[in-house]
Amino acid sequence: MKYHFCSSGAFLSIFIILVTICLTIEAQTCNPSGKIVGKRPPPKQCNPENQSECCKKGKLYTTYKCSPPVSKRTKATLTINSFEKGGDGGGPSGCDNKFHSDNTTVVALSTGWFNNRKRCSHYITIHGNGRTVKAKVVDECDSTMGCDPVHDYQPPCRHNIVDASAAVWKALGVKESDWGEMQIFWSDA
Repeated sequence: MKYHFCSSGAFLSIFIILVTICLTIEAQTCNPSGKIVGKRPPPKQCNPENQSECCKKGKLYTTYKCSPPVSKRTKATLTINSFEKGGDGGGPSGCDNKFHSDNTTVVALSTGWFNNRKRCSHYITIHGNGRTVKAKVVDECDSTMGCDPVHDYQPPCRHNIVDASAAVWKALGVKESDWGEMQIFWSDA
């Protein structure tokens, strides 16, 4: 008596399904799209407020045209940014061409998540430090370009950044001495 656990046709079908699943998962990842070479900022042209990094001459910076897939619990790195005039965010916000008080809960999202302005003026829910806050998307944290006057001579954003105002950090109950970077989860509100 012979036992057959699966015929060659069934084996081929299972193999095709597994390959399809693997390709789908791989298609959902976000790979670097290129590199840019850093330029030294002219004097007083890069605002280091909020631990902002200024580009270094000759250093290679990775660029991204994508971000990880958005889910009901999207993992991200929260960073701090000033959206006020003269702040480290540079010019006015990309969604409304306005500056915003650091006392309002506003954010900029990495290029892929910003999604060609589709999240402009929409709210996201941020979970971190055991608390939750809603914040309005007002700008893009550009993952495709940087180290130029438009980007205040700062490097491109990483592909998984939620760049938040001081009000967001306060609402999450993070001590000011710990502001800078923090792992969070976010979702569309």
